[in-house]
Amino acid sequence: MLKKIIFMGTPYFAVPILKSLYQNGYPISVVYTQPPRKSHRGQKINKSPVQSLSETLNIEFRTPSSLKNNMEEIKFLQNLNADLAIVVAYGQILETEILSLTKKGFINIHASLLPKWRGAAPIQRSIMNLDKQTGLSIMKITEKLDTGPVCSSYTLDLLKNENTESLSNRLSLLAAKKILDDIDAILEDKAVFNNQDDSKATYANKILKSEGKIDWSESSKKIIGKINGLYPNCFFIYKGERYKVFKAEPSNKIGEAGYILSDNLEIGCKEGSIKILEIQREGKRPQKINEFIFGSKIKKGSNLKDA
Repeated sequence: MLKKIIFMGTPYFAVPILKSLYQNGYPISVVYTQPPRKSHRGQKINKSPVQSLSETLNIEFRTPSSLKNNMEEIKFLQNLNADLAIVVAYGQILETEILSLTKKGFINIHASLLPKWRGAAPIQRSIMNLDKQTGLSIMKITEKLDTGPVCSSYTLDLLKNENTESLSNRLSLLAAKKILDDIDAILEDKAVFNNQDDSKATYANKILKSEGKIDWSESSKKIIGKINGLYPNCFFIYKGERYKVFKAEPSNKIGEAGYILSDNLEIGCKEGSIKILEIQREGKRPQKINEFIFGSKIKKGSNLKDA
């Protein structure tokens, strides 16, 4: 008998996984994704990447703003009587009334090695924490966030100076490949789910906008971790203007924290220094550092802490 699978996901991270399921013949009965959102100026309606792919593949999709106490969606799922739901960065908390509506449960692909980095921002927090390894966990969803039993974990080494975009892409492609075996095992009741060790849990809290501001009293390693982890939203303020920093590397210059130590935009930190490689001045386009320094007012000796 043909199986019925629900897919729930929203961002680009979920796209390769949905595409892999479709291309490998897994029957996706319906896709759930976050509803389209207006752009900042309200000129344009932005569909989620998963909705766009669903339209391309001609898969039925639904975009409720909330599933909580949503009787229309509860009845739809009851009538669907699906075998399994795959959840990948959907963006909504699933209540018990929803989690009971498939035969084999709701399975989440989480971008960390649980119980480390439970929560909303595991990729960002892993990079900011200067982790050497991260990975994926295939887990059964329970009512408490990211606490369910895990059937498979897949480890991935972080690359040197890797940012969130790069790591997210690599984890997504890994998940697109590995989930195929896990789905088969789950549908055939061969998967073994092991409880997490709650005593070892750490939490990847949601990223706040305020975290993007660089604090020069931190170490160079910590600052580079923040630039990579919060890519592309790390910044400093100089003379009332915001400068986004996209890429930086360690420097061997020695000097006071927050001071520009060379004409190549090397900046002192509490421990060590960094050299900025890619930057964007407020209202301008992103630039490589060699282009940026020709017209920049930020010169050797400038103090970014007092700016």
